[in-house]
Amino acid sequence: MDFDNENRIVSPDLNEIDNDIEVSLRPKTFNDYIGQEKAKENLKIYIDAARSRGDVLDHVLLYGPPGLGKTTLAGIIANEMDVQIRVTSGPAIEKQGDLAALLTNLNDGDVLFIDEIHRLHRSVEEVLYPAMEDNALDIIIGKGPSARSIRLDLPRFTLVGATTRAGQLSAPLRDRFGVIARLEMYTPEQLSEIVKRSAGILGIAIDEDGALEIASRSRGTPRIANRLLKRARDFAEVMGNGTITVETAQIALNRMEIDELGLDLIDRLMLTSMIKNYNGGPVGLETIAATIGEEAVTIEDVYEPYLMQIGFISKTPRGRIVTPLAYEHLGIPFNNNNNNNNQSFNGQQKLDL
Repeated sequence: MDFDNENRIVSPDLNEIDNDIEVSLRPKTFNDYIGQEKAKENLKIYIDAARSRGDVLDHVLLYGPPGLGKTTLAGIIANEMDVQIRVTSGPAIEKQGDLAALLTNLNDGDVLFIDEIHRLHRSVEEVLYPAMEDNALDIIIGKGPSARSIRLDLPRFTLVGATTRAGQLSAPLRDRFGVIARLEMYTPEQLSEIVKRSAGILGIAIDEDGALEIASRSRGTPRIANRLLKRARDFAEVMGNGTITVETAQIALNRMEIDELGLDLIDRLMLTSMIKNYNGGPVGLETIAATIGEEAVTIEDVYEPYLMQIGFISKTPRGRIVTPLAYEHLGIPFNNNNNNNNQSFNGQQKLDL
């Protein structure tokens, strides 16, 4: 059994269908940006201070799970600084020359946004070091004994890096960011405000309870909330009067097999497979992958984080286990006589304490 994560409606990753609609929904200023209060308030202060000095903003690293608004924040930073933004991604910069071309085409004060910056090639990353510290670019001309190095001055710029894996950034690169902001998952109340704002922009009729119902099943992620909003609109137009109420939202989400906690068919399959085939664990990642027919890296990066966040899966030295909370949610009796499971779970609780 093989699942396509790109077409999974609760996937936090950006897909081609989302791209155009996300651009129109992205806020342009901090006043329109909902949530992430700590990061937002600090960035406001740094930007105001930089502008009052006539200086450029220090380099900014944004990290957190996908779909929380890192790209949106980069655009807001450029807009608040009243400069242009150049957007690229780590995998797109294959050679040192690609990065050199980007840097030399910047204007004074511009923002260079690099998404998935943890995926930069190490040789490309080394070009960034003098650029970030000294606004200079070191270029080697020629080969062998006749090779020589020249230094090009660059305009002052702000590098905004975004990553879902801050731990994979090299220490020299991470240390060159003056501002580091972690983005948190959103609360249902914050997501409800985002859903209502998006509905207003898209011309979708929605009431308070309908917005909260969509928000509560969006896994704390605005990108998923906007995606579910569009699908709920289809059901409201065909099966209702065009307004998304709590009833039409429930019908739409249930038809899409997304339960009240935002779990979809794949999440439930993973949990039930671990329970029925391995007594809830401990079970290794590769074994889980083979059981549900998915790649181990996809399980680790896509499915597992949310299940761990809501306390349905726990990691132990012996493998993953399903917690009693997941049993209760799935309506499966928890087997208190399963010594291996109980010992692993209790051991993990003691470890966490």
